[in-house]
Amino acid sequence: MPIVKVIEVIASSEKSIEDALQSAVQEASKTVHNIDSVFVKDIKAHVKDGKISTYGVICKISFRLDEER
Repeated sequence: MPIVKVIEVIASSEKSIEDALQSAVQEASKTVHNIDSVFVKDIKAHVKDGKISTYGVICKISFRLDEER
């Protein structure tokens, strides 16, 4: 039975929430393998001069640990 580990990451984007989420997964996948899912814990936006300047997400990334052979 595989063991699943969860890490929490924060990512941001000037484009969109979806882009921030894609960035989180893309960066995590550079060092973490077997990513199964992403749970968005919180969404945030920074405002400057009455407009949204950046979007941010705090998310939990789940991945399966490699099995011993």
